[in-house]
Amino acid sequence: MKSAERSASPSTGSRRTWFAVLPFVVVIVVLGGLYAVVAGRLPDPLATHFTGDRADGFSSAPGFVAGCLAVLLVLGVGAGLSVRLREHTPEVPWLIAGSCATAAGLGYVMCLTRLANVDVPDPAAVRQPLWQTAVSLGAALLAGVLGRLLAGAAPAAPRRARGATPRLDLPDGATAGWSRTISSPPLVVLGVAMLGAGVVLGVLAGWLGGAGLLLGGVAVLPLASVRVTVDRHGLALSPALLPYRVRLRRIPLDRIVEAGSRRIACLAEFGGWGYRIRAGGSGLVLRSGEGIVVRLTNGREFVVTVDDAATAVALLNTYTDRARARQGG
Repeated sequence: MKSAERSASPSTGSRRTWFAVLPFVVVIVVLGGLYAVVAGRLPDPLATHFTGDRADGFSSAPGFVAGCLAVLLVLGVGAGLSVRLREHTPEVPWLIAGSCATAAGLGYVMCLTRLANVDVPDPAAVRQPLWQTAVSLGAALLAGVLGRLLAGAAPAAPRRARGATPRLDLPDGATAGWSRTISSPPLVVLGVAMLGAGVVLGVLAGWLGGAGLLLGGVAVLPLASVRVTVDRHGLALSPALLPYRVRLRRIPLDRIVEAGSRRIACLAEFGGWGYRIRAGGSGLVLRSGEGIVVRLTNGREFVVTVDDAATAVALLNTYTDRARARQGG
């Protein structure tokens, strides 16, 4: 049974990846076939850009086709990679829906532009009615809804049975605490660079111009080094560069169902580093690797990457059990 489940997962991931790429392949085939049919009936250059309904931008027919195919190819590869990297995350069906909507919307506009130029002696006379914009948006929306339905349910996150995660052997009435600091050197460098650039720009060009960089540096630096603490109050995240009482996030015990630890992949699961929000959860991920995964009472998850996560999880579960026992749960 276990081996069958393992073999099914790569197949499902591969199917979803191709499902994300397929809409762009279909549009490429349709666009290429359309060009082959009408190539002899197109003016040179083509009207390819419109302000209102009037043409104000032109391109050669082969250049326009090559550009369209290149855009579709890049977007198709990007959609496939996005799904492949996140194949076990809840947002996969929405990524597939987005790829279907994007391919349909772009494909409609590209084909419509080609057909509008057929048998037109003067490309400047080509018109593109404004209602066609609404039609293209409708086609994109319809394709997105269809893609979401065909993509199926989001991959279910593995759930452990209650009590299966570790507990700390802590005597009744005794208390303990756990704390670790996790840092991201790239974010430190980015924050310092933004502050420095803001100061330089402020001195040279006025502080109004440097305000954006200064605010960006102030926003980045608190996330660059974070103290993660577990105690009898729950889980807390505090910027290491700010006073201890300043919190980025505190999760009290009564909001926690259970905690676990596992390896977390920043790019595959969250698409980057920092404080991230995704479908079904959020978290502070400053690197890939070991992390705490807290299942909340609202059904969402909160994760934080930190060393010695197993010890933090065991202590947090112990305190959660105590709080539940006091409440009669």
